[in-house]
Amino acid sequence: MERVWWKEAIVYQVYPRSFKDSNGDGIGDLPGIIEKLDYIKSLGVTAVWLNPIYQSPNEDGGYDISDYYSILKEFGNLQDFDRLIQGMHERGLKLIMDLVVNHTSDEHPWFHASRKSAGSPYRDYYFWKPGKNGGPPNNWPSFFGGSAWQLDEATGEYYLHLFSVKQPDLNWEDTALRKEVRDMMKFWLDKGVDGLRLDVISAISKRTSFPDADTPDFNETIRKYYANGPRLSEFIGEMREKVWNHYDVMTIGEGPGITPDNALDYLDERQGLNMIFHFGHMFMDQGPGGRFDPVPWSKSDFRKVFMTWDNAFAKSGWGSIFLGNHDFARMVSRWGNDSTFREQSSKLLCTLLLTMRGTPFIFQGDEIGMTNFQLKSISESRDIETINGWREAQKRGITEAAFLRVANYSGRDNARTPMQWDNSSNAGFSTGTPWMPVNTNNVAINVSRQEHEPDSVLSYWKKMIGIRKAHPVLTYGAYKPVETDNEHLFVYYRESPEEKILVILNMSDTDTKFPSAVRDARGQVLIGNYANQTKDRMNSWEAIVIQL
Repeated sequence: MERVWWKEAIVYQVYPRSFKDSNGDGIGDLPGIIEKLDYIKSLGVTAVWLNPIYQSPNEDGGYDISDYYSILKEFGNLQDFDRLIQGMHERGLKLIMDLVVNHTSDEHPWFHASRKSAGSPYRDYYFWKPGKNGGPPNNWPSFFGGSAWQLDEATGEYYLHLFSVKQPDLNWEDTALRKEVRDMMKFWLDKGVDGLRLDVISAISKRTSFPDADTPDFNETIRKYYANGPRLSEFIGEMREKVWNHYDVMTIGEGPGITPDNALDYLDERQGLNMIFHFGHMFMDQGPGGRFDPVPWSKSDFRKVFMTWDNAFAKSGWGSIFLGNHDFARMVSRWGNDSTFREQSSKLLCTLLLTMRGTPFIFQGDEIGMTNFQLKSISESRDIETINGWREAQKRGITEAAFLRVANYSGRDNARTPMQWDNSSNAGFSTGTPWMPVNTNNVAINVSRQEHEPDSVLSYWKKMIGIRKAHPVLTYGAYKPVETDNEHLFVYYRESPEEKILVILNMSDTDTKFPSAVRDARGQVLIGNYANQTKDRMNSWEAIVIQL
């Protein structure tokens, strides 16, 4: 397998609004990130992914861009950006920009011009359709509730918005629009950006006949009607040929509807992306209604996702490994035990993340074991998806208390609270009033407390990152799962001709017998999250990595 830097990268995700505020306005910014570059470097990571920092009305956390060529004023300016990228490169860190090209904000000049008249030269930058039978052009639902079509009084036609009504979808069928996108990418790559994370790339090619959806299952609607359109490979190939191939750039595609069966269509060695984010595990606890329709999940289902996706990339292609980000619940709250065994399960999930094949992505705060924020009322939410979800829930007669239980499990506010730097009232994030409440457990869970504790969650992450970098088998080696008769044990080998590593994880609140299938394994323990390892029993949420 060819060795390249983006396969060996260990990526730290920064959500700028919540990372570090430098000027006391309660909003994280680019100078705040610059201030913390030495901290990021100290983790051992090699790249940073920044969520969108472009000018935006911030309807959807910056994923509604009104100007691709300028920085959101709350975050800083282009001079700050230049200082940020210089500071990162001086420290050997790569910069990955988040780029949204499936849609813009309705405040983008293109859309202002597009909606003026049916004869506007920008009309075909977006999808405009007449209504049908007194309503929208079809029955497609939006990700954020309600119809995916909005009537615009100026021309009496509807525009498509798969997300918020303020996020009209771009029409990639239009050649002039595609050239605008390519020129914008060149602008940022010429500034020295090392990678592009392409948001909702799976949906840029539309089924332009716009057929009605024939299923009430929203995730099935995504797969069948929104994602994997007929010209998707062509559009990606055009970007690669005319832009990406002229730079040493890492390209990551994100979007629902990518499956093990079609993933390699995105990753053609000559015309495709370098890697994709998949949502196999992230959607496994979502019912037909999506995010706010949770269903039970099992550890065996969780293990199967990793096996299925590793098999998809066994011979070609490349994937990413992540257990949480800005769009999902906190890693330890979702997959671990964020109370009694918070430290142990945080370390176990760190072990899992950094011993899988694929490029690992770490979300800010997971390295100290930050947990879900608990909304006390919907008024505390800052997320359009939760706010709109509550509006739809009310129509079905659901109480606020019942909806809050679901939102506090699966909502996006959970992971977007300010980074917990210390135990002060604002967690060292800001001297002003933070844009979103700080999780009150910052008194116990913060960087300052953990930095000098050898057994802290933070120290464990640093050690585990060092182990991954020291053992190429953890990046490139084959993944060989081991079957056991215990639902909660996750056991696998990472193998190459030069090295073999065994990983044993007990994903439960109870002690259990050491797996008999690997009891005779002999070798050096590279890392473990308990000091009292034995060959008889495994502690609750114990993780062991053995070099055989």
